[in-house]
Amino acid sequence: MSAFIDAVILSLLEVRTRINSSETTLFDSYSLGDGGDISSGFDLVAESILFKHLKTFGSFYSEESGWMTPCSDVNIIADPIDGSDNFSSSFPYYGVSIAREIAGKTTDGIVCNLVNGDVFIRTSDEYYKTSLDNPILKLPVLPSQNSKIGLFEKSYEHPDLIEILIGEKFKFRSPGALALSLAYAPLVKYVLFLGTMRQFDIQAGLYLSQHLYSFSDERYILLSPDKEVFERIRLIVEKEYF
Repeated sequence: MSAFIDAVILSLLEVRTRINSSETTLFDSYSLGDGGDISSGFDLVAESILFKHLKTFGSFYSEESGWMTPCSDVNIIADPIDGSDNFSSSFPYYGVSIAREIAGKTTDGIVCNLVNGDVFIRTSDEYYKTSLDNPILKLPVLPSQNSKIGLFEKSYEHPDLIEILIGEKFKFRSPGALALSLAYAPLVKYVLFLGTMRQFDIQAGLYLSQHLYSFSDERYILLSPDKEVFERIRLIVEKEYF
């Protein structure tokens, strides 16, 4: 692994340890973060850990504090806790999203599920899945042949589209952590998201799953490992919804 990926793994291990501690201040609310949400103690703790480990590898841009060092040719874009509401509600689907870009081009994407330890990593040379419990292990990310569901993030904001998808027999879940869902896209039938696109939420995940059938613009994101599923859902979204 590169020095950057090594540092990311160390930061993720420390984040997992800290947010699983019994510190009561983790759930305190603070000011409005750069991404538009109220920052909680666990968001800021995770941010400080990531910054400590990664600040020497590029300028640091976080959902909570914005630019913590001035923008440069090498930038690190982080969502310290993806799925903050899930974490605060003890719903086990939350993690960390980190992208690194050089001269405006993404070169590294890492998304970690802090609950089960899954870590998805793509660099300019490699794409694999590993685990916080055994980060030396490198496993291929292969499409699932048995998946029966998609992931439709923020589906509750689109009741008309829900009705159409259900009518077309497209099952889905809406787990509430977009970066994680984008990373898991190869393992489900599809991932669909309609809403505000924030760099912190999507940059690493889209880079990870760039090999899938995909579409993204300011309106929606659609990913699928299956061409037929991708084309059917995109037709629905384009013709029946917009």
